[in-house]
Amino acid sequence: MKVVRLMIENGIGVNEHGKIVVGPVEIPDSSLAKAAGVDRRIVRKTVQQILEDEMLRKVFTGIRPAGAFLAPVAKELGFYVVEIRADPTAAGIIARAAEIIARENISIRQAVAEDPELFPEPKLILVLEKPLSGEGLNELLKIPKVKSVTAY
Repeated sequence: MKVVRLMIENGIGVNEHGKIVVGPVEIPDSSLAKAAGVDRRIVRKTVQQILEDEMLRKVFTGIRPAGAFLAPVAKELGFYVVEIRADPTAAGIIARAAEIIARENISIRQAVAEDPELFPEPKLILVLEKPLSGEGLNELLKIPKVKSVTAY
């Protein structure tokens, strides 16, 4: 489970030849094993099980990394981050947040919604081209089912 979780979180797939890949780059079993905190034989067995199961094979031969996550380096890039914690089953959080941000004529450079199956406290992370006003942040807090808003 540790191996599969790490693979999904990082967009790591498997090709038809049983190689572990991130996009076109092959990753050694030992590297994935070290990152997951398991023996490399566990990684190899996991890959074999993935390839033997039709549904898992389709998922892991099709999975791709989503690209660079900008939030950790937003400040260095001159961007601004807003994190919204909300009920992950609530519909419309992203739409309402985007509407509030658009009213201030701010571009969203990146939006990442953490999967509630992978993160115990999932959040919506928005990387903006410039800071949202205090009024805008307050409006985000008024969206139904939003628990908290953090800006940095």
